[in-house]
Amino acid sequence: MLLVVLMSLSLIGIIFVQARYISDSVKNEEEQFTFNVKKALSFVSKDIEQRELNTYFRKFQRLVDQKKDADTIAITQLLFNQQNESTDETLIYRSGILEENYKLSSSIFDIGLDSINIKRIISKSETKVYSNKSVIENNVNVNPVLSISKIGRFNEAEKQSFEEAFKVLTSRTPIYKRVKKEEITRLLTKKLHEDNIDIDYEFAIYSNDLATKVQSEGFELKDDKTFSVPIFQNENSQNNFRLLVNFPERNKFIMSSILGMTLLSFIFTSIIIIAYISALFQLLKQRKISEIKNDFINNMTHEFKTPIATINLALDAIKNPKIIDDKDKVMRYLNMIKEENKRMHAHVENVLRISKLEKNELNISKDSVDLHDLVEDAITHIELIVEDRQGFIHLHLDADKSTVLASETHFTNVIVNMLDNAIKYSPEAPKIDVYTETVGNSILLKIKDQGSGMSKAAQKRVFEKFYREHTGNIHNVKGHGLGLAYVKRIVDDHQGHISVESEKGKGSTFIVKLPLIS
Repeated sequence: MLLVVLMSLSLIGIIFVQARYISDSVKNEEEQFTFNVKKALSFVSKDIEQRELNTYFRKFQRLVDQKKDADTIAITQLLFNQQNESTDETLIYRSGILEENYKLSSSIFDIGLDSINIKRIISKSETKVYSNKSVIENNVNVNPVLSISKIGRFNEAEKQSFEEAFKVLTSRTPIYKRVKKEEITRLLTKKLHEDNIDIDYEFAIYSNDLATKVQSEGFELKDDKTFSVPIFQNENSQNNFRLLVNFPERNKFIMSSILGMTLLSFIFTSIIIIAYISALFQLLKQRKISEIKNDFINNMTHEFKTPIATINLALDAIKNPKIIDDKDKVMRYLNMIKEENKRMHAHVENVLRISKLEKNELNISKDSVDLHDLVEDAITHIELIVEDRQGFIHLHLDADKSTVLASETHFTNVIVNMLDNAIKYSPEAPKIDVYTETVGNSILLKIKDQGSGMSKAAQKRVFEKFYREHTGNIHNVKGHGLGLAYVKRIVDDHQGHISVESEKGKGSTFIVKLPLIS
């Protein structure tokens, strides 16, 4: 019992661990899926914003390069002068930044405003080294020992300044003019494929929770299943637009990613469950076999105990000087010894017969016999017992055909066993009726008693080897549970069929069906 409990707890633990592992795997896959989707959306959002900015910034650069006169100019200059006595040289460094501001028509940028203020930033630096002598002599026309000049544009500074102004202006531009559905589809599909997300999706851009024209045909807003990121931030790093995407087959995709692992887990868990059920069944079967074995040993011991005791008493009586000279008493005791010996021999033969049947070693030769003759012969073996208990056996041999192919010896034993069973399970005087009738090409043999009967459960197992229905005291009916098992094996060997009809307290009827021969 303890082993069964431990096995059950182990099985429950294994199932729990497997379920927890699968649940954690699903959760991890969902988290990874969410991370990859949000990463793809962020990439698409930034890529679209950067593309828009670059497009208009290149336009801006071409415009300012073509325009000669700036509307306003601002100059910032730095002068640095240093003398080095050890080298007898003077270093002069000059640096300046020129900001040229332009007011251009915004129609060039197609953003719907009158004008846009933009600036060009130019930097210039100059480094010259003079000898101290020329500087002291204040000779301004003297050539420097070393001269380095640099001039260039601050593109990044210009771009940053342009971006800040551009965000203010474009925030008023309709979203469908800033981005196309085809661009979102191309970028999003590419990025999702990089993370092995190859399923259908629907997207949209919403403004303040309201749908815009930029969306796929099948998009439906589902708060619990929709991913979103901001797009087109304004000058305050805020935005009114959000890029949304959902995946109609998201759950199917996530489950398919762990399908192989789940299937293997299910298979191995099923194997463990089957093994557990099989082991449990074997344990119960072994327990039942152990109970049957103990019953068999107890009953066989009881069956042998009485004959042995009788034989010992008879031998002791014969050894008595007063008895040994009395031939009648000696013969009586010798007959008792002989009968008890035959009784023990019969028990041993029953066990040997059933054992040989199990091993298919019992040689059964069949001949054409009359079943009615076998019934009458069998009755002669037990009629004295029935008479001794003031009972009766009534014959109703009504079959018009009764020739069967059977072993005379073994089938007589079959009938004797059924009659003996009827006698043993009749608490009062045995009242037995034997019937035969013809049914088609078969003959039915019915042996009906008015004994104690049996339960429905007992009827299902009455032909099992060693089985005997318990009645509180296993010795109240003598036997070892082999008789009816032997009967069934012999009937089966004769291509026949045996069954029982019974009701507790109202007796039993055993029915044998055998094929007739012409």
